[in-house]
Amino acid sequence: MGDIESQSSNNTPFLGKANRPLTLMFMDVCYKIKPKNSKSQEMKTILKGINGVVRPGEMLAMMGPSGSGKTTLLTALGGRLGGGRLTGTISYNKNPFSNKMKRNIGFVTQDDILLPHLTVVETLVFTALLRLPKELTTQQKVGQAEVVISQLGLSKCKNSVVGSQMVRGVSGGERKRVSIAQEMLINPSLLFLDEPTSGLDSTTAQRIVSTLWEVANNGGRTVVMTIHQPSSRLFYMFHKILLLSEGNTMYFGKGSEAMDYFSSLGYSPSVPMNPSDFLLDLSNGLSMNEAEEEAGLVKEKLISCYKNNAIAEKLLLELQDSDEQHLVEEGAEDKSFGRWSATWCQQFTVLLRRGIKERKHDSFSALKIGQVLAVSLICGLLWWQSDDSHLQDKIGLFYFSSSFWGFFPLLQAIGTFPKERMILEKERSSGMYRLSSYFVSRTTTDLPMELVLPTVFVVIIYVMAGLKRTVASFFATLFSLLLSVLVAQGFGLAMGALVLDQTSATTFASVIMLCFLLTSGYFVQHVPKFIAWTKYISIGTYSYKLLLISQYKASDTYPCPSNDNGGRACEVGEFPPIKQVGLDGKLFAVSAMVAMLVGYRLVAYIALMRIGVTKRS
Repeated sequence: MGDIESQSSNNTPFLGKANRPLTLMFMDVCYKIKPKNSKSQEMKTILKGINGVVRPGEMLAMMGPSGSGKTTLLTALGGRLGGGRLTGTISYNKNPFSNKMKRNIGFVTQDDILLPHLTVVETLVFTALLRLPKELTTQQKVGQAEVVISQLGLSKCKNSVVGSQMVRGVSGGERKRVSIAQEMLINPSLLFLDEPTSGLDSTTAQRIVSTLWEVANNGGRTVVMTIHQPSSRLFYMFHKILLLSEGNTMYFGKGSEAMDYFSSLGYSPSVPMNPSDFLLDLSNGLSMNEAEEEAGLVKEKLISCYKNNAIAEKLLLELQDSDEQHLVEEGAEDKSFGRWSATWCQQFTVLLRRGIKERKHDSFSALKIGQVLAVSLICGLLWWQSDDSHLQDKIGLFYFSSSFWGFFPLLQAIGTFPKERMILEKERSSGMYRLSSYFVSRTTTDLPMELVLPTVFVVIIYVMAGLKRTVASFFATLFSLLLSVLVAQGFGLAMGALVLDQTSATTFASVIMLCFLLTSGYFVQHVPKFIAWTKYISIGTYSYKLLLISQYKASDTYPCPSNDNGGRACEVGEFPPIKQVGLDGKLFAVSAMVAMLVGYRLVAYIALMRIGVTKRS
């Protein structure tokens, strides 16, 4: 993409105050879902009437034990909760959530979903090119990425690859800051974070939360996060605390007043301890009061006390008040938001360049190239200068070629979408690009090696096996094999997109491809009529047929097997294995392959439409 590390700009807007401060309000938020593998039609309630308000400059921490509903609530507030039934009111400056609102909201997931082989600066520059307004020049967008890198302390590692569990890269804390930086690029007014300190040591966690405090306090942004068990230093940095227990609110208010609130109810630690530890004990129903009854009663009492407390009543009145001066008029937000930050062509170009950088290590791997070269040389040696007197052997080469180049691209393509499912969900949920631009760029990225390797294969076996030495036959063979590769690749993409699990997709696709090859006419020449129709949907049938047509005409002759001296010649078209397949219908075979090429990719695209599309129920 042109040495993005060296590009800079003096006209880059500094990420200071939020462009458009947002007040987040949520009232009586409930969420029900049908449990998986449950025969009962009864819905399980995950969230039970949650209320809250977070203003610009405030940082809200949602706490509670595992299963209390923290992540579900955060996902709902971020407009990313799909499935189930969500009720209640969630508003952003009195406006409901919309696709255009995504442009002003950042969402950092718990897992750092990043492309491992890109450097930090490449990751952020590509994000900037896709998410920043089209009014900015490329140089300004690159400069914006440099500003965020500097502000989040990533300058020292900006030229290091991000890495993953399998690829060595930056540290866990740096990777988390890269995830936050991706969202900070758009200068969001509202920032959601799911467990931003998970898996980090206390010092790194302190740096992350301190950065977020600066984002909220000095930037006028609204920050909402889930956090499991923060240290006491982190706890007192939160402006507000929402304590959840089994989907119920146990406390909502200032973090500095939480301990006093529970003390007023008769719950206080008997020994000095981390406030977050004490609150988690209470949300689990654990009390240091020996006279207290069992855990379930403790939770019920505290939930009931909060509902009847003046704090909850004051919050409810605040939410019901619609005359607050800081709120804007309905619809005013959407007038300034565009649906996409870049045109389709810009998205395609950026995604293509990003894809090439990320996957060049795999596409041009020595192992893959060596595999194809080895198979080509072995075939060339086995069929060395084979002539038409061994016609059965020779058509075996064409069958093997169609089989190998049916499976090879299939297995390469089948993991494409399962591997990228999480990143596609994340980026589509943030409205980064159109699905069509992603799909076309992704399927285009692998084309060079998908076409170069079979071309090398054809050249090698054509010379070594002594195939028909005419230009027309060579290019007909090459065209037939390349068309077969593209169809098999499309089939792999479709299976991967439909199943979205690489192991299952590989199993299903392998079985189907084997069936295709069995019906190609090489093994079974007299297929029963009740199953003969399968050859019309078989990739192997058409690829094998086209390879035969590229080398032979029905009127060509070969030495009859019954006459060893070659005194009599037989027509190729009458050779039983070839006669069963036939050397006519070339146009129909090509048309069928082209139809499958388009059809499989269309199936893959439609299957992907269900990824990253989140709607409020």
